[in-house]
Amino acid sequence: MTDTIRVLLADDQELVRTGVRLVLRREPGIKVVGEAADGREALDLLDRIAVDVVVMDVRMPGMDGIEATRRISARGDGTRVLILTTFDLDEYVFGALKAGASGFLLKDSGPKYFAEAIRVVHSGEAIIAPSTTKRLLSHFLPSASRRRPDARPDRRAALLSRREREVLTEVAAGLSNAEIAARMYLSEGTVRTHVSHILAKLDLRDRVQAVVFAYENGLIGLGGSAT
Repeated sequence: MTDTIRVLLADDQELVRTGVRLVLRREPGIKVVGEAADGREALDLLDRIAVDVVVMDVRMPGMDGIEATRRISARGDGTRVLILTTFDLDEYVFGALKAGASGFLLKDSGPKYFAEAIRVVHSGEAIIAPSTTKRLLSHFLPSASRRRPDARPDRRAALLSRREREVLTEVAAGLSNAEIAARMYLSEGTVRTHVSHILAKLDLRDRVQAVVFAYENGLIGLGGSAT
């Protein structure tokens, strides 16, 4: 098994792909192994080359990033998807997260943060940028704070303990395990255990899916507080 993280870039703008490739060229342990101009081309490349992380744009001609992410997730081969997006344009980011993306970054993120995000996603964790999580979710889920009276949350929500709901609130705010531990006066290991239990009880893959679940089911209001 190689220690090098193999990255596929999927963006219809050649200039963006070139810039990302140049940034990653300077990062040890990360190698761009392919480039695609749309989702279909990305899927075709995945059939021919080994890829660990796909850095995916959302708005692309032909097959967009949402459908491509859904199909990549359905493959079940462990390939992770990191959305790289322009917030002002990409109203489809939330759909991509639901489709199975492991997180998102804005295209103006710094090179070091971007490279670290790839490493985190590759490790099996998820990236939810603290500075943008609340803005994105308030944009894509305006109805979360005004759910229909007859709307019923997923029955799995009742499986969570009070403490697990509290931890989920902090996860939804974009906090890391270390930050949650400091805020809740817990050890980092205890927080990690809570997060693992949350994911297991809700049958979710990672922190991004946990945040999506929480907001969709009204467990957390747009202000970031538990409901």
